Amino acid sequence: MKALEFKSKIKNNQILIPTRIQAELKAKQDKNVRVIVLIEDLDTNDDLIFQQTTQNQFLKGYSDSDSIYDNY
Repeated sequence: MKALEFKSKIKNNQILIPTRIQAELKAKQDKNVRVIVLIEDLDTNDDLIFQQTTQNQFLKGYSDSDSIYDNY
């Protein structure tokens, strides 16, 4: 299966397909396709807090004596 990737916007509940992709799709009429929609998330304040908390908890288990392993 061949993957076609493009960025678009949803307008009136429709995904706008770029012209270059439309031309390729016309040549593939009646073929099976799989559509995957990925929506870019903006980092929310909650995500930032979670990342910082996770990092802090991870580093609590790190001791100064462990720094000897950083040189290898």
